[in-house]
Amino acid sequence: MFVRALIVVLVALNLGVAAWWLSRPEAVEPPPPVSTRGGVELQLLPAPTEPPGGAPALPAAKAAPVPEPPAAPAAPAAAAPLACLRLGPFPDRAAADVARAGLGALLRDPVLDEEAGTATGYRVLLPPAPDRAQAQATARRIAAAGFEDFIVLTRGDEANAIALGAYRNRDTAERRVASLRAAGFPAELRAQGGGASRWWLQGATSDPAQVRATFPAARDVDCAAVPGAGLR
Repeated sequence: MFVRALIVVLVALNLGVAAWWLSRPEAVEPPPPVSTRGGVELQLLPAPTEPPGGAPALPAAKAAPVPEPPAAPAAPAAAAPLACLRLGPFPDRAAADVARAGLGALLRDPVLDEEAGTATGYRVLLPPAPDRAQAQATARRIAAAGFEDFIVLTRGDEANAIALGAYRNRDTAERRVASLRAAGFPAELRAQGGGASRWWLQGATSDPAQVRATFPAARDVDCAAVPGAGLR
């Protein structure tokens, strides 16, 4: 009996709560607070407009600087014209060879030109050695190399020189000199009994003034008449 009465009371309470909930008035939202210190009313700005196409406008790109074309290489200076010179005369080939070596590259492809004298014969010899012992040692080396007909001179200006033959024919004497030089002996050809040969040095140069500073007597010649004068 008591339980039934309790259930009836709970049902009545639930019905009363439901009736109150359904009959309650709607809640009214309170108005926003208003400042009493003055000021201006806030206003919303319109949204920014977009350019046609929908993409935002971008600042114009700065144009890249155009590189300057490289400067053209300077044209090579024109080569100085060549002049052909004839130097001499020199008393012998050795003196002409010394002049040729002294000029070096200043005289291109120099050639030696011999002006034959009125010799009646020719001698082949090695220049004098500093002393007798060295002359004898050179003589032994000449014999060991297979050469004959030589003698060590003992008198005059040619003392300690080695005579290697006397010839009437120049060609024969020159062959003797060539064979000795090929074996490493500095043989020389000397004319006898008349005017000796004179030697000239010829060649082309791009600086004739410099050549004349060393050889003032140098003469101009036609380059076409100088074989191998370096006109390539």
